[in-house]
Amino acid sequence: MAGNSFGQLFRITTFGESHGGAVGVVLDGCPPGIEITEGEIQKELDRRKPGQSKITTSRKEADKIKILSGYFEGKTTGTPMLLVAYNEEFESDDYLELKEAYRPSHADFTYEAKYGFRDWRGSGRASARETLARVAAAAVARKYLKEKLRVEFISYVDQVGAIQADVDYDAVTAADVESNIIRCPDQKAAKKMIELIEKAKAEGDSVGGVIQGVIRNVPAGLGEPVFDKIPADLAKAMLSINAVKGFEIGSGFRGVALRGSEHNDPFYVKGGRIRTKTNNAGGTYGGITSGETIHFRVAFKPVSTIKKEQDTVNRDKKSVKLSAAGRHDPCVLPRAVPIVEAMAALVLMDHYLRNKAQNG
Repeated sequence: MAGNSFGQLFRITTFGESHGGAVGVVLDGCPPGIEITEGEIQKELDRRKPGQSKITTSRKEADKIKILSGYFEGKTTGTPMLLVAYNEEFESDDYLELKEAYRPSHADFTYEAKYGFRDWRGSGRASARETLARVAAAAVARKYLKEKLRVEFISYVDQVGAIQADVDYDAVTAADVESNIIRCPDQKAAKKMIELIEKAKAEGDSVGGVIQGVIRNVPAGLGEPVFDKIPADLAKAMLSINAVKGFEIGSGFRGVALRGSEHNDPFYVKGGRIRTKTNNAGGTYGGITSGETIHFRVAFKPVSTIKKEQDTVNRDKKSVKLSAAGRHDPCVLPRAVPIVEAMAALVLMDHYLRNKAQNG
């Protein structure tokens, strides 16, 4: 396996490069009969695409999706789906200086160490442009899970730099998330975050942060013991996203400051259903869903491609100075929100189908 596929029963294989002809995904294991349109998939891609606002990359791409197989009369057929978006606007000459020099903390060096050479145009396969394929495939999963189980996926920017939002994850709506260009439901914090990103951009620098992920109306009993626990698969999914450096579920690292008596989630019965009074576990016990809301946090580093001059080396192992050209996000978080939701949807869809195959 070359690491380009994700999932077991609901399985995606992505392909394409940032400055190649197209980026797309083969989706295998999709249930037949899902009514979905290219427009519905496009709606999710429009949240991820470049050029959205003054705090994202200036690259202009429509990311227009096409369904080329596994689809007939407005429904999925159950055979492999091919979803593709052709690249239209790229300026590879902006990356000529990166042909020889390695960007600090970037995949330039490691890709060349692995393959012996690399596609230096817009980062090639290491570019976050690949994630549009994930978002496209996940739009199908989201439609199925919403109609079948009422599962809802919501993510939002919870922190940029040291600026923290004050938000109740249980109360956030999609409209709250989309109310500003940073995708933070806390309007006061959002204003400060935007100002911080603009400042970093003006200085030729970048800034990181944290995205809060929320999955509601999840049925109890999803997940596999030991290696394929829901938190384990969510962690892998999130850590596969470009620039992600950390993942925690439920109380996460904050939970270490609590005693067991404080951290445990007491059970009670409501309407004939077993519930918990608190949700420090983040919606899973033993790696299997409890029926409570799944909530987790994903940490994104400051992007490594910056215009500020840095010390590095070139392919001849000579020390050089590098000030990267090209068009890059000073902060990836606004565009990463739909990617976090997409990866969560792919995990839940796969586990739902696996549970259904086992238990009927």
